[in-house]
Amino acid sequence: MDYVLAALVGLFITIGTYLLLSRSVIRMLIGMTIFGNGVNLLIFTAGRVTQAIAPIVPDGLDAPDGPIANPLPQALILTAIVIGFSMFAFLLVLAFRAYQSLDADNTDTMRLAEPERSPSPPLSY
Repeated sequence: MDYVLAALVGLFITIGTYLLLSRSVIRMLIGMTIFGNGVNLLIFTAGRVTQAIAPIVPDGLDAPDGPIANPLPQALILTAIVIGFSMFAFLLVLAFRAYQSLDADNTDTMRLAEPERSPSPPLSY
């Protein structure tokens, strides 16, 4: 199971990196989301995927009997999912506003700050 999850992490990070290198803003946004999901899956896999019981101590015992699941990676992933979703929503609105104001989705045509026929910087001093 760990090998399958490791291959899935590699696949997610590869697809996310490929989409991040695109010139389309929407593809970059989807790539960042897939990359974040790959990192979340990596943290989950690093926390050792086991079929253990929840980390709840029964009444009358000082420690749970038997193996328990590690709650720390699960809490980290839940926090990362919330942060990733809020970042996705913010960047989606930002991309939409950029598309409205610049009328372009391609990053090569979004040259408002750098005009095409601007003078070149000096090559030496």
